[in-house]
Amino acid sequence: MPTVGPHLERPVELSQLLEIGLATKPDQPALVSLERKWTWRELDQASRRLAAHYLAMGLNPGDRVASLMPNRGVLIVHYLACFRAGLVATPLNYRYQAPEIDHALEVSGAAMLVAHAEREKDLANSELAGQLPRGRVWYGANPGDKTVCDNGAPRLEDLLEADPRGFNLPASRLDAPVFIFFTSGSTGKPKGVTHTHKSFGWMIASAISGLELTPGDIFLPGSSASHIGASLLSLAGLAAGSRVDVARTFDGTELLPLMRNTRPTVLCMLPSALFGLVRDHGAARQDFHSLRLCISGGDKVSAELEREFSTLAGFDIDETYGMTEIGIATINPPQGPNRLGSIGRLAPGFAASVRDMDGREVDSGTEGRLWIKALSNMIGYWNRPDATAETLVDGWLDTGDVVSIDAEGYIWFRGRKKQIIVHDGSNICPQEVEESLLEHEAVENAGVIGVHDLVHGENVRAYITWRPGAIRPTMTELVQFSRARVGYKAPDEIIALDEMPINATGKVDRVALKQLAEAPQKPVAGSRVAT
Repeated sequence: MPTVGPHLERPVELSQLLEIGLATKPDQPALVSLERKWTWRELDQASRRLAAHYLAMGLNPGDRVASLMPNRGVLIVHYLACFRAGLVATPLNYRYQAPEIDHALEVSGAAMLVAHAEREKDLANSELAGQLPRGRVWYGANPGDKTVCDNGAPRLEDLLEADPRGFNLPASRLDAPVFIFFTSGSTGKPKGVTHTHKSFGWMIASAISGLELTPGDIFLPGSSASHIGASLLSLAGLAAGSRVDVARTFDGTELLPLMRNTRPTVLCMLPSALFGLVRDHGAARQDFHSLRLCISGGDKVSAELEREFSTLAGFDIDETYGMTEIGIATINPPQGPNRLGSIGRLAPGFAASVRDMDGREVDSGTEGRLWIKALSNMIGYWNRPDATAETLVDGWLDTGDVVSIDAEGYIWFRGRKKQIIVHDGSNICPQEVEESLLEHEAVENAGVIGVHDLVHGENVRAYITWRPGAIRPTMTELVQFSRARVGYKAPDEIIALDEMPINATGKVDRVALKQLAEAPQKPVAGSRVAT
C-alpha cells in the first residue's frame, strides 16, 4: 500500500504570489542581496512593468523565454514577470557553453533570450542565440556598449524601471506551461522538464507547508535560481510572505557577510557547497545563530558533513529529497524527529510506492525503486512523449532511485538504480563509500563508480581530491580507513585528481568519472593505488 504524506489544501496562484507580503508589509524588504533590495511594493511594480514590456516586444502567452543569468535578484523578478505575462520561463544553466545553449534553445523553441552581458562572447559562438524571433535582452551591459546592445537590443535594467505603454496583462491558465527546466543530462542529452501554473503552484504550496515557512522567516536559498531547487524555494519564500536573500556566489566570501548582515532564519544549500561553507576559515558559530533550520538535498548528506555542521552550528541539518520532475518530496520534519541519515518523511501532497523490478510493492523496510505521485509532478518532457511515457505511468513517476521506508514513514536513500555497483553479487551504493572517504580530514571531495571486472562483475573505484594544506595519507592507508567504516564495500582502487568533475547541478559527475575510467589511454592527473 502506498505511503501518503500530509494533506495539502490548494496550490499557490502564481500570478498572486506576492499577495501576503503586499497585504501585510508592502514597504518592507522582500528580496535582498548585498548589492540591491526590493520592497514588496517595488517587487510587484517591477515584475508588472517587465511583464508588460515583454508583451510589448511581441511575445505572446505560451512563448518560451530562455535566460542565461548568474544568481541575481533580477532573475526572480524575471520569473514573476513571466508568470504575469503568461510566458514560459526557460532557465539555462549558467555554466552552459555554446553547444549546450543551442541544444536548450532548439528543444524549447525559445522566442527570446535574457542574458548577462559577460556571456556575449560565448553567445557569439552559438548558432541559434542570434536568430531568435524576439531577439535578446541584456543584463549588466553599460548603456553605451554598442558591442553588446546591438541592433537596439534592450537592457533589462531599463525595462525594470521604465513604465510601459498599455498595462493589460492576460489572465493565467492553470493548465498552461510556466517553466521548462533542463535535466542535468546524466543519462543523455538534457530533457526539458515541463511544469504548469498548477503543478508548480502545488509544488510551492508543499514547500511552504513542509518547511513551515512563515512571514517572519528570512530565507537564504544558497544555490542558483537557474535550477529548480533555489527557484522553487525563493518563490515559496515570497509566497509565504518571507523575505528572501539572494547570494551571488555560494562560497564563504559571499555567504558569510550576507548571513552576518541579514540574519537568515532558513538556509538551504547543496551538500558540496555546505561542506565548503562550514570548512571556511572565516566561519564561526555566531554566523549560524539566527538560523532555525538548515536544509540540504540534491545529493546525499554525508555523516561527516552532519558532524562538522552540527559541531559548528550547534544543530543538525534537515536532509531533503527532490527532483526537477517533482519538487521537494521528502523532508525531515522541522518540528519533528530528525533521523540523521534519512531523507525524511513525505512532504505534504506526496504519495510514495516502493516497488521491485516487476512493479510489485515491497514490504516495509525492504529496498525497492521509488515511485512518486503528486499534483506537483511534471506534465512531461517538452516535445519528448517517448521519454515522458517511460517516466510517468498511470500518474506515478519513476524516480529511478532505490530506497526503503521504515515503519515510522522515514525514507532511507540507497542509491540510484543505474549507479548501484554489483560486486560479487552484492549491491554497493556509491554514496555510502563516498561518505566513508569524506570522513577523512584530508579528503575534499569523493566520487565512486563501478568498473567492469571479469571475475567480480564490478570493482569499486574511488576518485578523490585533497583538501589544501592537509596531511595526506598513503592510498593504502585511505583504503584501510574506508574499510574500517564500510567493510567489503571499500574501494578496490583510489585515484587522486587535481579537480573533481561537477555536473550542471553542482553534484559530483559520476558519468564523467565513468568516461574517465573507460578511457585508459588518457593520462590521469594524480596518483593511484590498486589493492
